[in-house]
Amino acid sequence: MWPFYGFVLAHIATGAVGLVTFWIAVLSKKGGFTHRRWGRVFNWMMLSTGCIAIAISICTLASPLETHPHLTDNLRDPALIRGIFGWMMLYLAILTINLAWYGWQSVSNKRHHQRNLEWRNLALQVALTVAATNCAYQGWRINQPLMMGISIIGFATVATNLYFLYKPHRRPADWLNEHIKALVGAGISVYTAFFAFGAVRLMPELALHPVLWAIPLTTGLALIIYHQRAVARKFTKIQSQGDVTV
Repeated sequence: MWPFYGFVLAHIATGAVGLVTFWIAVLSKKGGFTHRRWGRVFNWMMLSTGCIAIAISICTLASPLETHPHLTDNLRDPALIRGIFGWMMLYLAILTINLAWYGWQSVSNKRHHQRNLEWRNLALQVALTVAATNCAYQGWRINQPLMMGISIIGFATVATNLYFLYKPHRRPADWLNEHIKALVGAGISVYTAFFAFGAVRLMPELALHPVLWAIPLTTGLALIIYHQRAVARKFTKIQSQGDVTV
């Protein structure tokens, strides 16, 4: 079991840094040194956390009861453990990696959109579609509506990502809106894991409670809407002044 516990410790370490740096990037002046510096740290932590979560989910799929001996009797079902802590964690890990990479590419290639069509960015859309489909299917198999419902986020992510990637006519602010959507989305993902999967060890009976899953999603959506509206106001002002270069 030592590889599994090693992955868990590394996951906690990178995730904890991500939890903190997320707010530094969100609250600091956009485009400023602090935002860029800690935004990069957050991005790397999300990519690392997602990759480690894949390893954790694989261990869980291989040995569900051995990797989760702390679960209460009502949760000690191998099929349930594989579904929630195996397949769903695998899906959320790929979702986090997808959003972190896509958000990074959006801002890095803001003046060269064609570079967003590089193979990793496109492969992650395929991977997330497969993972979301499997999460929904596995949820149906074990009668877990939560798994089926949360898979919708993955499908929506891929649809909006591809729409931007292949959009024939883009507005000046589109890349920034995608950057906000993706990186805040990655933050939602890591906070969801913190509240939901972390609760398993402290309050196992609340691990699947909808409220724990709704708090990060609601907070993240509010942040996305707020910042995208701020971007819209900024670009409207720039355009009214006759300067659309950003």
